[in-house]
Amino acid sequence: MSKRSATVERNTLETQIQATINLDGTGQCKLDTGLPFLEHMLDQVARHGLVDIDIKAKGDLHIDAHHTVEDIGITLGQAFAKAVGDKKGVRRYGHAYVPLDEALSRVVVDLSGRPGLEMFVDFTRGSIGGFDVDLFYEFFQGLVNHAMITLHIDNLRGKNAHHQAETVFKAFGRALRMAVEPDPRMGGMTPSTKGTLRNFALEHRLADSSCESQVIDVSSFASRAIAVLFPPTRRSR
Repeated sequence: MSKRSATVERNTLETQIQATINLDGTGQCKLDTGLPFLEHMLDQVARHGLVDIDIKAKGDLHIDAHHTVEDIGITLGQAFAKAVGDKKGVRRYGHAYVPLDEALSRVVVDLSGRPGLEMFVDFTRGSIGGFDVDLFYEFFQGLVNHAMITLHIDNLRGKNAHHQAETVFKAFGRALRMAVEPDPRMGGMTPSTKGTLRNFALEHRLADSSCESQVIDVSSFASRAIAVLFPPTRRSR
């Protein structure tokens, strides 16, 4: 199996982010985001997923953390999509239950090529270490949309909000580790009866799948009027 790592740089008027992921890493994590609690959670993903993650982010934190958190998810998702490639020979599905004292969370992931997030976490308080818990959803939504994965997150038990969040991110790392793991019985085949898990719209955006590093600069769009129509009941990222 070829090297499964990628770097994506994404620049907007609100944030400047560079994310690198190595799916065959050792759990190393280098983070410079200005968001300590999110960094603590991403460190759990790296450690328990045995992936290497390197993220540098500058954002408009003087307003709030929303743009930065969401864009970190987007950029990390783009890097993951490039790193995982055509998904031939991997398990595709991953799941994990992770406890931490009274808290228990379940995460299930499918490298489906179809973005979808079902997240049910009733946090017992509104912030953890100064981090707004609403932003966990924004992070995962951004990641899912651009990694092109289906993700189900359920916190089954929990009274301590820190424990709730930590079990979610640990379980996500474990589930991701299982999903991207090479399956020797697959013999390099695509784990789908369709014969492909590629998302051609994504590949068109990323253009050169052989390039490990990509810079996306959308700040020039600010002076243009862009109209995009979406179904009225759906949120789009």
